[in-house]
Amino acid sequence: MTEPTVGERLAGLRRESRLTQEQLAERSGISVEVIRKLEQGSRGTARLDTLHALARALGVSTSGLLGDASQAAARGEVEHRPLSLAEIRRVITPLRGIDGAPFVVPRSEPPGLRTLRGNLHAADRVYNAGDYAVALRVVPPLLVDVRAAVGLAGDERQAEAYDLLARTYHLAGGLLIQLRADDLAQTALSGALDAAQRSGDQVVAATVIRTMCWLLMRQGRISEAAELAVVTADEVEPRLSRATPADLAAWGWLLLGAAAARARDNRPDEVADLIGVAAAAAVRIGERIPAADQLMLVGGFDSAKVQMQRAEAAAVAGEAGRVLELSASVPPAPTISRSAWRRHRLDLAWAYADLRRYGKATAVLTQLRGTAPTWLRQQRYARDIVDTIATGRRRAMTDELAALAELMGGAR
Repeated sequence: MTEPTVGERLAGLRRESRLTQEQLAERSGISVEVIRKLEQGSRGTARLDTLHALARALGVSTSGLLGDASQAAARGEVEHRPLSLAEIRRVITPLRGIDGAPFVVPRSEPPGLRTLRGNLHAADRVYNAGDYAVALRVVPPLLVDVRAAVGLAGDERQAEAYDLLARTYHLAGGLLIQLRADDLAQTALSGALDAAQRSGDQVVAATVIRTMCWLLMRQGRISEAAELAVVTADEVEPRLSRATPADLAAWGWLLLGAAAARARDNRPDEVADLIGVAAAAAVRIGERIPAADQLMLVGGFDSAKVQMQRAEAAAVAGEAGRVLELSASVPPAPTISRSAWRRHRLDLAWAYADLRRYGKATAVLTQLRGTAPTWLRQQRYARDIVDTIATGRRRAMTDELAALAELMGGAR
């Protein structure tokens, strides 16, 4: 049975709500023309913000509008298939014709660069919220459209188009790393770096390298990750007197990436030095905020992130008490990057579990389960912590721990 399209779902949900297209337009703030085109199956790519508005007006989740079967799979619900990478694989590794160009089925002209940039920002928000099922639906068509836009851009807009392509490939690479599709992630990040070089934007290129270092660490290639991060940080080191916040943040992220790798290579003195320099960059940024485009790439780098990196290094060193001490000065989640905050909370949960404070550890993981279940399910670190709690407990498994064990793929 063919899966319904977004337009078919939209029409069905609208009828279930007993709304006309005009009434839905009024309730959502989306023009009736856009609604009509979506329901008719127009080949144009709907902006994710548009889908959000329509979903809110209909009282459903965005993933429900896009197709909630994939969302259920991402959350690990019973009797649902795992997330499918088929579509993003097709887009990241397209067939090529005899001239080497990607072989794609002709489609309508893509939206303009401004619209595509808005779509990218919306997709980035979905990704950082940990909603990978929705991200897998919106990133592939976005990448197809951006590649087409590069081909249509005139000389005066080529750099802008390649910049957008680099950012879109970069987002795809990060998503694939989270889903442990390492080979596809490597291909996406290589495409991002090629596009960044064509755009001439060093900040974008440095940010791609930082994510490559993350991929290398996930693969156990620790020394390579550290070397790549250090060498790149040396190459892009800005002059503090005139560096932009984006320059400083890109440099700082590389330093923290190098510190993360050195911590796993048992080189604590180098870790302390790297984090110290990154802290100076964060202080230099101060209250200045990068432009929206740069914020998407380097957002979350600040003094709080530096402190979280110190806590991570302590966790890697097995210093649970030190993790708790450092964590006490990390600000609450609303003020910092959600992805960085979630990663830090795993270090906190590990520290509690290592100190046999299993109730505290379970509470931290339960909070993550409530706010980012899809993200949590993808974390092997979280699975190890749950196993530690399940093995070390003296009492019967609580409902909260049982729910965590089921989410992570097994219970004891």
